[in-house]
Amino acid sequence: MRGKITMPILFSFLFLSISSAFSTPLDYQTLVLSPLPKPHTLSWTQQDSESLTLPDPSQTPTTTLSVQLHHRDSLSSLDSTPDTLFTRRLERDAARAKTLTDAVKLAVKPNVSRARGNGGFSSSVTSGLAQGSGEYFTRIGIGTPPKYSYMVLDTGSDVVWIQCSPCKKCYTQSDPVFDPKKSTTFAGVTCGSPLCRRLDSPGCNNRQMCLYQVSYGDGSFTFGEFSTETLTFRRIRVKNIALGCGHDNEGLFVGAAGLLGLGRGKLSFPNQAGRRFGNKFSYCLVDRSASSKPSSVVFGESAVSRTAVFTPLLTNPKLDTFYYLGLTGMSVGGVRVKGITESLFKLDSTGNGGVIIDSGTSVTRLTRPAYVALRDAFRAGAADLKRAADFSLFDTCFDLSGKTVVKVPTVVMHFAGADVALPASNYLIPVDSKGSFCFAFAGTMSGLSIIGNIQQQGFRVVYDLAGSRIGFSPRGCD
Repeated sequence: MRGKITMPILFSFLFLSISSAFSTPLDYQTLVLSPLPKPHTLSWTQQDSESLTLPDPSQTPTTTLSVQLHHRDSLSSLDSTPDTLFTRRLERDAARAKTLTDAVKLAVKPNVSRARGNGGFSSSVTSGLAQGSGEYFTRIGIGTPPKYSYMVLDTGSDVVWIQCSPCKKCYTQSDPVFDPKKSTTFAGVTCGSPLCRRLDSPGCNNRQMCLYQVSYGDGSFTFGEFSTETLTFRRIRVKNIALGCGHDNEGLFVGAAGLLGLGRGKLSFPNQAGRRFGNKFSYCLVDRSASSKPSSVVFGESAVSRTAVFTPLLTNPKLDTFYYLGLTGMSVGGVRVKGITESLFKLDSTGNGGVIIDSGTSVTRLTRPAYVALRDAFRAGAADLKRAADFSLFDTCFDLSGKTVVKVPTVVMHFAGADVALPASNYLIPVDSKGSFCFAFAGTMSGLSIIGNIQQQGFRVVYDLAGSRIGFSPRGCD
């Protein structure tokens, strides 16, 4: 009898021991609940005013420049509600993600149909600014004397371009359209020049001047002369930047005059101005719901934060625009998510798969198996929170109405050589004015995963092209 009684007791002891080994307490952090940000009046500091005196060109050239960034919602109508602005943001975001994945498909399978051109001109250049989805912009002086306009800054695009008069077709922008005839530094590029040949598919007019076209995933495009011009960032002049002077610009581009491409390709601004600024730049995207402080972008040695952790840049052999990183896994509550392996994010030799970091995508997209594993781990850790209905692309939402703070499991992104612990506000975000908050990740059936700007907010993200690495500094916005 004694032996028959002992066995169940022994099994119970073993079960409890095994259970306790797998029930390690999760790590939590506090989320202070903030509402959706309200639209605010855009104001530039005196340092960013176009009335500033330019430096003496005979002085030693500056190796660092810094400018403010503002979210595109600042250009939106003040009668827009926070709910409306957020809904529009998610709509833009869906188009943006599609454009990025389409760009990869185009690069991997170059025989697919191109965007339409003008007069027989066609181009395979594809940008990330689908439906005007560039989320951050600054004010840049164009030409000599400088005429200041809003320009979208975009790490998913290479070619720099602006709207130019005379316009065959121009969308509405906040500032007067740039007139190249009124600039003493504007110069066209000839068809036979090396600069023209840098375009993926350059065109040529009857005067043997180079033409460009940048096409977007929604069918929008900009078309015109390829040229060189001087750009002015606050007090700093940067000469001989190759840019598109667009006379036919069709699509939805908000009020900005054009785009400053910050991509990795040979015609992007960082590459063109790279030698002057040490092939380094960084930005800090401030949480718009918690601070009125503007975001910023820095070019030069000052861009590299001493507190940053770095991961190597990877290269897609088929596409040079995007910044690829090695994501090796993720943790929830201090525990590695078992279903998320490095193999899910592998960039293969054909150019498929991989993980990119992008300033113009809001919500981080993970390839579907990785997202499901992450979501399920977070749901388990947040089981005490009251669930709410799905919202748009989010399938894990909570009703936090009536609360001011909650405890949520920690989330860490593990890159090769760098662990990035996210603040709670970077992954549980307000989606309406009723107290609904959602887990700000999404799954994608595409092989391409995208690290979006919601997850980047509050970090100084360093693009050290000279060192072929990307850095994350958690307190880099101070």
